[in-house]
Amino acid sequence: MAAPTIATLHDRVRGPVITADDEGYDEARRVHNAMIDRRPRAIVRAANVGDVMAAVDFARENSLDLSVRGGGHSVPGFGTCDDGVVLDLSGMHSVWVDPATRTARAEGGATWGDLNAATNAFGLATTGGIISTTGVGGLTLGGGIGYLDRGFGLSCDNLLSAGVVTADGTFRVANADENADLYWALRGGSGNFGVVVSFEFRLHPVADIYGGPMFFELDAAGDLLRTYREYISTAPEQLGGFPAFQIAPPLPFIPEERHGEPFAAFVACWTGPMDEAERALAPIRDVAPIVAEHVGPMPYPALNSAFDALVPPGLQHYWKANFVTELTDEAIAAHLEHGPKVPVVNSTMHIYPINGACHRVASDETAFAYRDANFATVIAGMWPDPADNEANIRWVRDYYEATAPHSEDGGYINFMADDDQDRIRANYRGNYDRLVSVKRRYDPDNLFHLNQNIRP
Repeated sequence: MAAPTIATLHDRVRGPVITADDEGYDEARRVHNAMIDRRPRAIVRAANVGDVMAAVDFARENSLDLSVRGGGHSVPGFGTCDDGVVLDLSGMHSVWVDPATRTARAEGGATWGDLNAATNAFGLATTGGIISTTGVGGLTLGGGIGYLDRGFGLSCDNLLSAGVVTADGTFRVANADENADLYWALRGGSGNFGVVVSFEFRLHPVADIYGGPMFFELDAAGDLLRTYREYISTAPEQLGGFPAFQIAPPLPFIPEERHGEPFAAFVACWTGPMDEAERALAPIRDVAPIVAEHVGPMPYPALNSAFDALVPPGLQHYWKANFVTELTDEAIAAHLEHGPKVPVVNSTMHIYPINGACHRVASDETAFAYRDANFATVIAGMWPDPADNEANIRWVRDYYEATAPHSEDGGYINFMADDDQDRIRANYRGNYDRLVSVKRRYDPDNLFHLNQNIRP
């Protein structure tokens, strides 16, 4: 790229434009997954919506790849690219809360930590993820599974309106009344349709929750999964949480001699009355003796950030996922075979419940199609040493191949790896052709293709 062209980009945006000649380039190009090492021509750290519009125009006019980065947590590394433009939204992370209408508006670079801190001050929350450093944008656009979804629906179900810069560089509002087709597609269709620079969410009265992790011996894992399967189907919708296989981290509530050992675990989140919490958790507690736990009242943001330390930037990442309608005995047997082999403390397997309020949205009401699935399983391989890549990727793949025959064909778009592009149609079921039509309208040349791509 000639220097005058870069100079033109500098002139068109207020935020920094970072190239390979600039100090801080290596830091600016880094994403959460250290397995990804790409060298963009330019990184635009947008300061405002005008910068976003200019960066989109610049990439389109120069036929360059365009990566959009919010929280930077994309497992396949979609937040960066080789020889293209990275549009980094991290500087646009403000959140405004209106307690009277119980709504919040977050900029496109906000994380769930940003949003939770702002809303908790008013005793309010909306469905977010499990790690607070995750970007609001990426999680919501892929659907948004989290602790609160059984009671309040997915993150995308709580999205009231979005401000979007589409491929032609135009800013548009997308909601039920304006650009309704785009609004439909954004709720689960991921980053295929534009750069979302603002999200308006419906909020709910959640301040303190009762929850946290419980660790069980591995020989209780089968009973835990079977109990969870039965109980979560009828449990009060104020109960969120999930079972997991987890190596015990060196935390003070876990006996020191058990640090580094694999366990079956359950992470609970109860948003109902505090005096009903123990009764709600009793079926899980009664599965087997608990080796260690850190369960009790806490602010919701404390639970949403409780596991951040296990997934710091710089780990190697490889994940696989499927939706599950019925957690069969055969599926549980596969989990019992592979889950205890979890290789390092950062890696894990979670089975999230997506029933309750998630089921009260029709499969074609949003792009997120699996409204009849009861669970979303993720096998999250995360580890620090690149020398372990081959062995740990094999653990993820073996685990996935054992559970896939007992699962749906599609999975949660936010948990997909870079080798899952052939699953796009399955991930969206009957909504796929409609998504293609929306893509053709707003991005006919597929400028936004660095994602789990819906081709126009």
